[in-house]
Amino acid sequence: MKPEASSLARFSLWQLLLNVVVILWGAYVRASGSGAGCGKHWPLCNGQVIPRDPGVQTMVEFAHRVSSGGVLLLAVAGVILATKKTPAGDVLRKTAWAVLLFTLAEAIVGAAIVLLEHTGVSLAERRGISITLHLVNTFALLAALTVHNRATVGRLPTGPRGPRSLVTAFVMLLVLFTGASGAIAALGDTLFPVASLADGLRQDVSPAAHLFVRLRVFHPLFATLSLAALLFAVPLLRRGLPDGLAAALTKGVPVLAAAQYGLGLANLALLAPIPLQLLHLFLADALWCALVWLFAELALAESRLQAS
Repeated sequence: MKPEASSLARFSLWQLLLNVVVILWGAYVRASGSGAGCGKHWPLCNGQVIPRDPGVQTMVEFAHRVSSGGVLLLAVAGVILATKKTPAGDVLRKTAWAVLLFTLAEAIVGAAIVLLEHTGVSLAERRGISITLHLVNTFALLAALTVHNRATVGRLPTGPRGPRSLVTAFVMLLVLFTGASGAIAALGDTLFPVASLADGLRQDVSPAAHLFVRLRVFHPLFATLSLAALLFAVPLLRRGLPDGLAAALTKGVPVLAAAQYGLGLANLALLAPIPLQLLHLFLADALWCALVWLFAELALAESRLQAS
């Protein structure tokens, strides 16, 4: 690997890891009820650039805004770095720009959530739409960061090739639905905490329950479907593949999915304590990034098989 490529690879890896930290901190903001810590002001916090005498919730929300601004600056720096170290038209420039665009979209969606007051204890049903859009863009950002990191180590992006890649794309779509339903379920857990698992189940089936509570049932359903697809479909993708990263990922991804499912069951049984919620989200992000790698590796492997 050339020195300039090596520096880009290190930078992109740190960029991906720091974005995951910001995502987890954002989940903590929601889970701790601190989303309205800066009021309905954006980009100011309670009408101030730096809040004076902030309470705990304000400090939590303000820290998230500062960290979000930090990864936006990192995305800008990534474009500058790619432009300086690669020739015009290089794929690294394109992937760096994709990261910047999705980071900007993340900031815009976050600002809209604040300005629409879809934070704190807001029960507005439209909040479900905003939080779903936020989740989808977050996954798109993670995909862009993963593809950019792949490009920095010479694993150039390629489109779907053949049935293996199409199956993986379907599984990724199913995981995306699982993530979106998980965001709604987590919001329902935050807004409507319960004293026991039985109370939660009674809430889920009550016709008088809030929409966010009634929608919680879809998350275990999508999670089970995703696990089944990952356990049975992904190992089949290994047939005919030479030993390498693609084959290794088809072995590791189902294991990661099973661990994530088990953690989800523990989260449900223990009434979603915040540390377990964050760990559950971390594994979800890791699984998504692994699927992006698998999708790209299968496309690359199939293109090589077709060329041979």
